[in-house]
Amino acid sequence: MSMTTTRESSKFSVKQLALTGLMTAVICVLGPWSLHIPVSPVPISLGILGIYFVISVLGMKLGTVSVVLYILLGLAGVPVFTDFSAGPAKLLGPTGGYIIGYIFMAPICGFFVDKFGKKLPLYILGMVLGTMVCYFFGTIWLACQLKRSFWEALMIGVVPYIPADAIKLAAAMLVGPQLRKRLAAAGLL
Repeated sequence: MSMTTTRESSKFSVKQLALTGLMTAVICVLGPWSLHIPVSPVPISLGILGIYFVISVLGMKLGTVSVVLYILLGLAGVPVFTDFSAGPAKLLGPTGGYIIGYIFMAPICGFFVDKFGKKLPLYILGMVLGTMVCYFFGTIWLACQLKRSFWEALMIGVVPYIPADAIKLAAAMLVGPQLRKRLAAAGLL
């Protein structure tokens, strides 16, 4: 294999760039919508639904790029984080660890989507592992912000959200693979 072939195969096509941009927009549309619950400073957000959906459609490489673009847009001041917020202050607040956790969640989930997309138990395992990594980063950051133990932060920042996140994951897994299959058949993936 020549160097030019290797170099060209690692570049994104125009179709992939457009699809990545579109999927980034999906996260940006869902991310700001949230519901505050009295037991936690962390709101229930549709952002993780967007992450699940994008990863289940795009897989590891393009999905991770889409998630990073979403975070960069938020950091640049576009109001795409919960409650239509933006900027570096959001990352320094109680939910910042979860946002950073998305960066690690995306390639883990995406790897399992790419490698085991047709094996439902492994697909689910990958999505759950990625979510656990996101929870881990969020819990550590929340514990530091609130000056509480890891376990206290886990109880207020993760445990109340597990049922809702399971529903979001199931919804993304119902729709995402079907869309992925159709985009692949159309030559877009």
